Amino acid sequence: MGIFDKFKGKAEDLKDKATDLVDGHGDKVGEGLDKAGDFVDEKTGGKYGDQIDSGVTKAKDGLDNLDGQDDDIPNNPPA
Repeated sequence: MGIFDKFKGKAEDLKDKATDLVDGHGDKVGEGLDKAGDFVDEKTGGKYGDQIDSGVTKAKDGLDNLDGQDDDIPNNPPA
């Protein structure tokens, strides 16, 4: 077994853990991403709001699709 095989195994383990986290707590993950986006938007004075919103949406979609289903993270930000 080569060194890259070990890294591949570790990467698969991390993906499985992330999938389990999102499956069990998708709403909290979504809220955390929204809060992080709001924080960055505030720190940049709203100058990059559209890009930040786009990045948050892409992060949610990527995490939500880890298990092949789009059902864990709501994609609408809290009011």
